[in-house]
This record gives sequence, C-alpha cells and structure tokens, in this order.
Amino acid sequence: MKRRIAVLGMGQMGSGMAGRLAEAGHEVIGYDINPATRVALAKSGMAMADSIKAALSGREIILTSLPDPKAVQAAWLGEGGLIALADPGSLCIELSTIDPQTMREVGEAAAKRGLDVVDCPVSGSPAEARLGKLVLIAGGERQTVNRAEPILLSLGETWKYTGGVGTAKVVKLVNNMMSMGNVLIACEAFALGTAAGVEPETLYDVLSVSGGRSHHFTKRFPNALKNNFDPGFKMELGEKDLALSIDLGRAMKMPTPGASTVRELFAMALSEGYRGRDIVALLQMYQDWAKRGST
Repeated sequence: MKRRIAVLGMGQMGSGMAGRLAEAGHEVIGYDINPATRVALAKSGMAMADSIKAALSGREIILTSLPDPKAVQAAWLGEGGLIALADPGSLCIELSTIDPQTMREVGEAAAKRGLDVVDCPVSGSPAEARLGKLVLIAGGERQTVNRAEPILLSLGETWKYTGGVGTAKVVKLVNNMMSMGNVLIACEAFALGTAAGVEPETLYDVLSVSGGRSHHFTKRFPNALKNNFDPGFKMELGEKDLALSIDLGRAMKMPTPGASTVRELFAMALSEGYRGRDIVALLQMYQDWAKRGST
C-alpha cells in the first residue's frame, strides 16, 4: 500500500532510507536542517521540503534519522517541531542512535499529542539502507510496532522487538559498544601482525576464517587493505556512540572501563585527523604508530 512518508534528517542513512522507501512505491519527502544538503538531494531527484512544517503536511508516517540526542530533541520537541506539527494519529519512527532517556522523553511527549511512536535504531551501512538490507531494532507498544511492520520490512530483511520505548536504544548502544571494541582490537591486532612481518593479504586470508574474526572484520577490512577508508560509519559517530554507552553505564551505576578505553582511542584517532573517515581507519592509525616506533 502506498503511504505518504516524511523523513527528517537526510544524511547518509536518512537519505538512503528515503530512497529505498520511494523505490518501494511510497510518496516520500525529505527535510534536512542543512540547506546545502537539501539543495544537493533535490538536484539528485529526491523530493525535498524547505521546512519541517512543509515536510509534515499531510504525512501519515514520519521517520527521523538524526545525528545525536540534541538534534532529536530539537526536531521533536522544539517550537515548530514534529510533536507540535504532526497530525494526531501519525506514526512516528525514530531511527537515530541516541540515549534511551531522550527517546523516552520524546516518546512520552508525542504520546500526549496522540502520536504513535516506535523506537527503532538500525544497524547497517548507508549502502545497506539504500538496498533495504538493514537490521532494525524496534521498541514500543506492540500494536504500534505491528502497524510499522510494513515500513520496517521495506527497510530491512530483519527486525527484532525489544519491549517498550527506550529499550531499542539500549540494545543499539550495547551493540555499538561491542562493535567499536571489535573493530579497535582487530585493527590493533592486524597492525601488530603486519608489523611483525606477515603480508596483509595473507594475514586477512587466515584471520577471516579463524576464531578471532568478527562481522566488522570481514565487512570492513577488505576496503582497508585497499587503503579505502571512505565512511560507511564515520569515526566521530563511533566516538559519540561510545560516549552514550558510557553515560548509560554511569546512569546505571555500572563501570564500563573497557568501553571507556576504547572511547579514548577513538577520541585519539579524531585528534590525529581521522574525522570523517570510516572506523576501520583505526588500522591506519596503528600502522602509523608502528612506523614511528621502527624509526
């Protein structure tokens, strides 16, 4: 069934999902706070609005894909934002990676205005978003999530239910906490192996079928071996998600020393010039350290 959908936040992930939904036959319009993004996407053929109000006009389904909690609060709770402007009964699907408390805050405010809310962070790359191959993590009232299921199935082959609003954000933060740690240790270990004399292609060939491999190792390292660090997931987003995970641990009065160490190394990578590059560029950082140590 063709649905009228607005997507707020047209970065790599948001625009990929908007493109996928349009290709699936839905009437999709996007909005981004950045005028240059709006212009570029309009030139590429994407239907774009010049304001949140214009984007939401007559839309029964609203998706938000935003970079951080502050952006979500502004888009949902701000004067002239989603909660103020959306038609009662609209289905609002929040796809960002943010903290669960912010998700519960915006979800409660939306519910008071009669909006249906699904907490639905995603796992996958911009390319996978465009192809409808994301993994979606969905929380909210079960009947509301069921209402959202046709949209979820357009965006991904797999979705998992986690419980009430906020629980999906918890699962996503835990997932990314694991993922960033996996990538960091893989880069550190791989740089050590090559520094000790093993050819990179040989090392990858063996490790890709050995017990230390991970999903991110086999997904990202083929690009790294070609010195291709174009972002599938940017370094600064990894650092942001780790910081959110650590803050969640503090809120739960649970120490997270491992994640804190990983976060410090991501912050170091940002300070050394790897902002805007894929998280697997950590490998290049370690390789640079190995070169410095050998001179």
